[in-house]
Amino acid sequence: MARLNDIGGTFGYGSIEMDGEDPPHPWRHDWEARVFAVLIGLAMAGVWTASELRDAEERAEPTAYLAASYYERVLMGMELLLDEKGVPSRG
Repeated sequence: MARLNDIGGTFGYGSIEMDGEDPPHPWRHDWEARVFAVLIGLAMAGVWTASELRDAEERAEPTAYLAASYYERVLMGMELLLDEKGVPSRG
């Protein structure tokens, strides 16, 4: 069964908007770098694998998935996995 993100060979999603300038680093916003750091730290601690995280990202509600940026999708997946694995939050 194909998931929402599996759009290979389909059309109609429009062009990719580019602002004309490359960012000075891979992140457009500081919070994206923090998400990446937490992702790597928890992966190194054995909390999840890359496959688990991708699966969690792809289980997002379709409208939210399509509206989200790359790091917003990563964050949604991380939040879902932490909840499913019972990792406590500072709540």
